[in-house]
Amino acid sequence: MVDRRQQPLARDAMAYVLAGGRGSRLKELTDNRAKPAVYFGGKTRIIDFALSNAINSGIRRIGVATQYKAHSLIRHLQRGWNFLRPERNESFDILPASQRVSEFQWYEGTADAVFQNIDIIEPYAPKYMVILAGDHIYKMDYELMLQQHVDSGANVTVGCLEVPRKDASGFGVMAVDANDVITEFVEKPADPPAMPGNPDMSLASMGIYVFDTDFLIEQLRRDAETPGSKHDFGGDIIPYLVEHGKAVAHRFSSSCIRAAEEIEEYWRDVGTVDAYWEANIDLTDVVPKLNMYDSDWPIWTYSEITAPAKFVHDEDGRRGTAISSLVSGDCIVSGAVASRSLLFTGVKMGSFSNVHEAVVLPYCNIGRSARLRKVVIDRGVRIPEGLVVGEDPELDAQRFSRTENGVCLITKAMIDRLA
Repeated sequence: MVDRRQQPLARDAMAYVLAGGRGSRLKELTDNRAKPAVYFGGKTRIIDFALSNAINSGIRRIGVATQYKAHSLIRHLQRGWNFLRPERNESFDILPASQRVSEFQWYEGTADAVFQNIDIIEPYAPKYMVILAGDHIYKMDYELMLQQHVDSGANVTVGCLEVPRKDASGFGVMAVDANDVITEFVEKPADPPAMPGNPDMSLASMGIYVFDTDFLIEQLRRDAETPGSKHDFGGDIIPYLVEHGKAVAHRFSSSCIRAAEEIEEYWRDVGTVDAYWEANIDLTDVVPKLNMYDSDWPIWTYSEITAPAKFVHDEDGRRGTAISSLVSGDCIVSGAVASRSLLFTGVKMGSFSNVHEAVVLPYCNIGRSARLRKVVIDRGVRIPEGLVVGEDPELDAQRFSRTENGVCLITKAMIDRLA
């Protein structure tokens, strides 16, 4: 008998990442970039997690479908993910919506974003397709999901999370039998199905699907010819297979990657400003829920060549200091204080400025004596000297995009309006 560990299924798989969504709940953060291209964790982008999971799982053929304002995302992919080599039987394809099927048709749904590129997929002849959402933060070994898919004889295997039933209405939710065969799949139900034996919990779709490639292509062609279909995996393909085939749930707990000190199965949809801010700030904890320092499961990204971070001045009231913070390369903290904050690449802090619980995206400049609390600052913003944010909720709401939880999103256009 062949030892599967010597013949990983991932080597016969292609990962196909759906990265075309805007993510409008992130407000102005996605005015000029797609949600998967949004910065996260000090130096990475959201899409790097799905791509890193694929690489770390052993998958060496990857496609990324893009659509909404894709330039920032495509540039990142070209710079950071160009190490896969055809001569090693590897591939990395960026697949913008380009009216390949019709002069008038962009990607009309998640399934259509794969259907329109069948002619690119087929020459690679992958045996399995791993369909991934490009906008979630998590670490997962797809090889284990592939193994379950083959062992169960499923037509499709659906990655799922256990979530409180009261919170499940925002997901695609599945009912399963005792063998995790899916008996019902509904998108955003008002009354989510409960898990067997656990009436307070539901199984929610992660937007991760495994298919045999030939079967997937058959289904995509069938769906493309189906009147009234929205050509969506969660809305059309999966419900059809639940009724007419064999769909099996794969629980995230079975393949979640956790370092020794990570106590929970970490998965986050950072789709709102509050969730985005919280997930970033969580990384400043002494023992964060998500370990970004795990060399056994690294998060790959584009790493700019930069000077080291620098902290200068050592006088009372003017001391360059960072406390419980993540500080990236090319940052200069000049007689300023950053506490429980993330400073992305190239951030400059002027003397006497102070940030607390701040997510400061690349190449921002914090003016002298500015005081900022509980903020997300978009890339390249120049904060004026003496600006105070986070101390007067009414004034903050007039000038910036303030959430119900009191997080202020600050963009260049908002600062320009202050002048």
